[in-house]
Amino acid sequence: MVLHQEFIKNAKKYSEKLAIIDRTLEKKVTYSKALIASLILARKFKKYDDGFIGIMIPTSAGCMLSILGVLMSGKVPVMINYSTGAANNAEYAQRKCGFKTIIASRALLEKIGCRLVSGMVFIEDIMESIAPADKVKALVKSKLPLNFLLKSVHQGEPDDNLVILFTSGSEKDPKAVQLTHRNIGTNVMDIAKVLTVTSDDIMLANLPLFHVFGHNIDFWLPMLFGMTIVSYANPLEYKKVCTIVREEKVSLMVGTPSFFSGYLRQSDPGDFSSLRVAVAGADKTPDSLRAGFLKKHNLELCEGYGTTETSPVVSTNLPNANKPGSVGKVLPSVRVKIVDINSGETLPLGSEGKILVKGDLVMKGYFDDLEETSLRIKDGWYETGDMGVLDEEGYLWHRGRLKRFVKIGGEMVSLVRVESVLLKLLPEETECCVVEVPDSLKGARIVAALNKEVNQKKMLKAMAAELPAIALPKQFVILEDFPKMGSGKIDFRTITEMVRQQLQVKS
Repeated sequence: MVLHQEFIKNAKKYSEKLAIIDRTLEKKVTYSKALIASLILARKFKKYDDGFIGIMIPTSAGCMLSILGVLMSGKVPVMINYSTGAANNAEYAQRKCGFKTIIASRALLEKIGCRLVSGMVFIEDIMESIAPADKVKALVKSKLPLNFLLKSVHQGEPDDNLVILFTSGSEKDPKAVQLTHRNIGTNVMDIAKVLTVTSDDIMLANLPLFHVFGHNIDFWLPMLFGMTIVSYANPLEYKKVCTIVREEKVSLMVGTPSFFSGYLRQSDPGDFSSLRVAVAGADKTPDSLRAGFLKKHNLELCEGYGTTETSPVVSTNLPNANKPGSVGKVLPSVRVKIVDINSGETLPLGSEGKILVKGDLVMKGYFDDLEETSLRIKDGWYETGDMGVLDEEGYLWHRGRLKRFVKIGGEMVSLVRVESVLLKLLPEETECCVVEVPDSLKGARIVAALNKEVNQKKMLKAMAAELPAIALPKQFVILEDFPKMGSGKIDFRTITEMVRQQLQVKS
């Protein structure tokens, strides 16, 4: 399966159906118009020499059509994170992948105050440069019989790169992940099977397309099944997003727990009545969030699990197969095993160890980083760096990043476990992140970062009922703002640095 070719087939099949309802610009694009626009952009992008073309455009019709145009021109889109440090991220991507041209949005740069980066070309200027002759040529081409049309654009192979996405960089410098048509295509088909999607579904697309969660599920899944995409560029405008879901009768929606928490607070009863599936991922879903959606909207918020390197979905709960607290059953074509962190031996069901994943969803590798690729993929098994358990019913339980386990007094302590206990006890809208700092006596000590003051003595007493003494935070630190990644995940790396600075502890 070559995905831009599959899009062309759908564009011919569903020609008059709405492909994208862009609620940021209030524009509607049919599949036939999406095909014509992507053909025009493909001709425009062909003139650039690089094999890669950067894309730095918010989630919108313009971003989606640019991705399709880049692929049809025979090049590979490199998605650039504009949420924080946009200019630095753009230059990092250029250096890492060796390209110059970046299709950017002038409106975005002005909004976020980003400086101009060498090689940037504005999508607004490209759109203005489209002449009547360009439109006529693309229209004529779009009317060609399907076989001729498919051959008139770049054809490609299933194992060609579909996209370059960067890891979050929450633990160290971002890595450039090469995902192929086969990787994303396989994952889309698995997701579609378990969610029983059809062309009648309406997908909310408000996650950034530089993040794998948004790139696959908000974009490729609906495009490959002839759905209508309802796009909105800012997932943080909670009230507006709830209004859009209600007005457009959205049936499928995914997001991070932090986004869903905002939607729960800002929504009115009835806003989510059209939703048949809502899946949270990228971070642990608190029990209180699940309970809140069930009480206010009679909606089961399902939790899933994935990584950038696995395209991304490994497992997910479903409305008819939901085990709250787990991250669901493994997808049909995916294999998962749990191995001992020291020996690498496969562990029996119910045992905790490292999560390894195998299947066509596993990335081709990190771009220009053979060493890191070979460390993470062995015999086709991708080592996620996450800890987990597979139970007897086939549900996967995510215990947190291996790097978020800390050895204290010879015992392994899960910082995620400490966080989950703390979260249950904290007042609403209080955020927490549990980190470790060096300790001269025990090697490390646990510190809880909160965004609001709490009664620490009372909190520790309540935590002691569920956690051993070595797992209790030794200090509480107040941070007014919790830095987050563009995906909505808490930036664990930055918070750790902030805590260590505040406590004047050297790394």
